[in-house]
Amino acid sequence: MSPAAGQPVAWPAHALERGAMATIDLDALQHNLAVVRERAGVPAMAVVKADAYGHGLVECARAAAAGGAPWLGVALPTEAVRLRDAGVQGRVLTWLEVPGAPFAPCLERDIDVTVSAPWALAEVLDAARALGRTARIQLKVDTGLSRNGSTFADWPALVAAARAAERDGLVAVTGVWTHFACADEPTHPSVERQLDVFGEALQIARLAGLEPEVVHAANSPAALGIPAARFDLVRTGIAMYGLSPGPAIGSASDLGLRPVMTLRGRLASVKRVPSGSGVSYGHSYITQRETTLGVVPLGYGDGIPRSASNAAPVLAAGSVRTVAGRVCMDQVVLDLGDDAAAPGDDVVMFGSGGPSADDWAAACGTIGYEIVTRIGPRVPRVHVGGAP
Repeated sequence: MSPAAGQPVAWPAHALERGAMATIDLDALQHNLAVVRERAGVPAMAVVKADAYGHGLVECARAAAAGGAPWLGVALPTEAVRLRDAGVQGRVLTWLEVPGAPFAPCLERDIDVTVSAPWALAEVLDAARALGRTARIQLKVDTGLSRNGSTFADWPALVAAARAAERDGLVAVTGVWTHFACADEPTHPSVERQLDVFGEALQIARLAGLEPEVVHAANSPAALGIPAARFDLVRTGIAMYGLSPGPAIGSASDLGLRPVMTLRGRLASVKRVPSGSGVSYGHSYITQRETTLGVVPLGYGDGIPRSASNAAPVLAAGSVRTVAGRVCMDQVVLDLGDDAAAPGDDVVMFGSGGPSADDWAAACGTIGYEIVTRIGPRVPRVHVGGAP
């Protein structure tokens, strides 16, 4: 069970010694997945790329599968292979490969791989022939993001080649999909343009004889805010982790989402200093009166943005403070005023009970995605809750 709000947090010995931990609330993850699924009205693919946005790849994948996600999505083939080797079942889709990617290991593990270009189809076919098995592939079309995916001009040839390989029994085309550029702005004109292009791409695929199992386009903002984009399946990434996919979609609380990651630290040093004391490198913060300073052993070496200097909010000694002075590699300093504090006291950097990762993003001039994904491996992850 995840800890109830307001209850003391249990620190495992290794996190207690480190003085920092990221608590990952798998109950919240499953709740958020249900919110997206209910809003979209179709099944949700749980996107667990980039170590599940910094939350722990295998643990979050298992929790999402247990929470009803029929598909898991990752960027890299190596991420998909790691899931299978950890015993994670269900459908897994990977979508970002380079020439020489481990297609054969993916096929051996029943992983669906995305094909966006002729070279990728050729390598998949080579692997299928060598293994004597049918590869499951999904075709991705670039409808306006200008990133990965087949151009619309190249799409008919890619579709025809995939259909020929399907007739030969070398592949099964299980999906056709695309990705939005501006779904976090639902009224942006590019959204309608991309939907129109995607509709044409689907018609080309069907006229060629393809009958994909799933058609999908919606990421978190589209799943929550663009009904026309939902098709057979939505892909939920950031919303599953309890963060807003964009202000135009609504705040996390407005959407009914709960934070999954809570980053905590313990005060390593507490001391009184006189008025006029310079704090941290460059003395960009000067105390205005006698005060108490507290040091938290988390810094940019752990993924704390240096742009949090004199900007990011932290809950410490009963109140929200702003990081005092520059973020260092291993530590940040807080001005605690005259409030009681002692070495070892808990601090909530962001998450449940404190400022949110979205609050940090606003303070640092970035997005919530970056705040959570950049928390590094020096910070222990402690997974709690999650229905079996």
